[in-house]
Amino acid sequence: MAAPLTLNERAMRLADHLAANAQSYRIDVGQTASGARLLDCGVRAAGGLQAGLALARVCLAGQAEVALVPGEVAGVPCPTVVVSSDHPLTACMACQYAGWQIAVGNFFAMGSGPMRAAYGGEELFDKIAGRERPPVAVGVLETRKLPDDAVVEYLCERLQLPAGKLTLLAAPAASIAGTLQVVARSLETALHKLFELGFDLNQVVSGFGSAPLPPVAAGELQAIGRTNDAILYGGQVVLWVQAEDEQIAALGPKVPSSASPDHGSPFSAIFERYERDFYKIDPMLFSPAQIVLQNLKTGKSHMFGGVEPAILQRSFFAES
Repeated sequence: MAAPLTLNERAMRLADHLAANAQSYRIDVGQTASGARLLDCGVRAAGGLQAGLALARVCLAGQAEVALVPGEVAGVPCPTVVVSSDHPLTACMACQYAGWQIAVGNFFAMGSGPMRAAYGGEELFDKIAGRERPPVAVGVLETRKLPDDAVVEYLCERLQLPAGKLTLLAAPAASIAGTLQVVARSLETALHKLFELGFDLNQVVSGFGSAPLPPVAAGELQAIGRTNDAILYGGQVVLWVQAEDEQIAALGPKVPSSASPDHGSPFSAIFERYERDFYKIDPMLFSPAQIVLQNLKTGKSHMFGGVEPAILQRSFFAES
């Protein structure tokens, strides 16, 4: 019997399909001098909705479905990004979570995707399963600049793989694909918040998340603001869990973004309030607006938080 595919091998199959159909996805495929493959989904390439969906699926290592469905914000048509998974811990925490800050010289990117599981350097992996030694690695970079050989060398040293075994997909938040792949993190933010609150994520059986897709911003700061707002004030997550109702009742009110004292203003205003220092913002803010925990043990459903269409309207459309 063949060994099961690693997360990185699963993602590589998706990346291979994306590269083979580059023209249809409006992406550019390139290679660094050292041999790493680069898939530009929005830095210089146009990218688009399909590239964004593919980018999100790669980031989740194919362990979740990602789709666009009709939606609205304050009466204005606005597509909704939906994510569903029967392997939410692996898909979101071991792969999608942007937990790797990659800084090499003047290059900076938030790194996500299953290459994080191959590296396994984050403390998170001491508490969840997911570390692997794959024959290839695939990463997603949120950045306005394509990585060069210095970045590839940095990654390969940590991944213990030659450059020819590495595929990197890149897009800035201020692009169609980049905006979509960030907003596809509604489920991941709920799981990460539960993790920070001490909930055993092994109790989560399946998950579904949705968030509105904002207009693409002209610059990165505004894009970061809008994509965060999409989840903080419009994200809705349903988790199927095996837990005790008393535990859910005690923990649930702390999960939505409304539990944070920084909740209530568009993210750009919060960012300015803290003099553009991201790390001064309450980390407990970063979670969806609303969460429903459906307890498979008892059949009871617990709902916490609610969406804030007025804040979304200010964030998405006030300056349009």
